[in-house]
Amino acid sequence: MTHDPGESTTPGRPEPLDLAAAYAELQHLILDGPDVTEFLQQLAVLASSIVPGTHCGITMRRDGQVATAVSSDAVAMRMDEVQYLRGRGPCLAALDEGTRIEVPDMAAETRFGDYAGHALANGIHSVASLPLKLDGTTLGALNLFATVPHAFSANDIARAEAFTAQAATALTILLRHAARATLDEELRDALATRAVIDQALGILMVSRRIGAHDAFEILRHTSQTTNRKVSTIAAELIESATGHPPEPPRPLTQRPSGYSSG
Repeated sequence: MTHDPGESTTPGRPEPLDLAAAYAELQHLILDGPDVTEFLQQLAVLASSIVPGTHCGITMRRDGQVATAVSSDAVAMRMDEVQYLRGRGPCLAALDEGTRIEVPDMAAETRFGDYAGHALANGIHSVASLPLKLDGTTLGALNLFATVPHAFSANDIARAEAFTAQAATALTILLRHAARATLDEELRDALATRAVIDQALGILMVSRRIGAHDAFEILRHTSQTTNRKVSTIAAELIESATGHPPEPPRPLTQRPSGYSSG
């Protein structure tokens, strides 16, 4: 395993995970396509290996609410949640200010009310909170907690910041992929619903010798009077007329490999 120049050599401390290996692991996580929660969990474990001997929690803000999405262990979870209860702490400051927040020695910390006392009572003596910026907006913070004062060397902080930047990029890619997957699923559902309604309209038009507009009005009126979805009414009509449930639409034809629209 390679070492970065100026790497901390605290006696008895495990070797830090090489940054190149950490970046490769991030890429594997994206390619494996885990859900966002699983990705964040692995991210917390990796971060605690980047700076060995630390506990890691990842705070995320969504719709104005702040919570620990994942943590490497119960210690990190507890230290994050103490901040949320009191509304003050290094991870909240990193979120609000979008900058790195360090607490070298909790015994001398005065910025966050009684948080330092709670941290010391739980054996935490130093903290580093790094903002997770997605598309230029701080949506989270990666929080490292250590059981000794002055645990983070300048090199530790540089490594943690480099890893956090890569992690934020990976998380952005994953979230975009998740959003696209959700959009594709919604599109498939919409196509399936539309196909069922179209089949029902065809049955009504033939059986009652009416146009498409009048056929749809029948479905809409039945939906309103029975307080059920038009697609549900349509599916029941198809099964009643054919003895079979509606068939799903055929999948969209994919372009052959190498096809170019140009």
